[in-house]
Amino acid sequence: VQLQASGGGLVQAGGSLTLSCTVSGRTINNYNMGWFRQAPGKEREFVVAIRWSGSTTSVIDSVKGRFTASRVVAKNTLYLQMNSLKPEDTGVYYCAADGRQSVAVSTASSYGYWGQGTQVTVSS
Repeated sequence: VQLQASGGGLVQAGGSLTLSCTVSGRTINNYNMGWFRQAPGKEREFVVAIRWSGSTTSVIDSVKGRFTASRVVAKNTLYLQMNSLKPEDTGVYYCAADGRQSVAVSTASSYGYWGQGTQVTVSS
């Protein structure tokens, strides 16, 4: 299984970006799919996940009302729509896949496959 994340870039505060994560190898409805991010000097943190069944977890409080995850199974692609971006959203965003369909979807160690990350920079 390979994950390819894309869509990052430089955006002004208040702007929007849509990240994509294309999966090859198996269809994404066999996996829990997660988005994580890592700000400079900080640990990687969970953002949101879509379970293999298609149900979406709650996003973390800091992005609530601004970020939405979705998937298109036919395209084997996961998306993260990010609106009203803030400078504190700056970081490397990673998509990840969990083939064991773990219950602990917010835990990075549940995911066995990771994309290479895409940089998101929000300027003030």
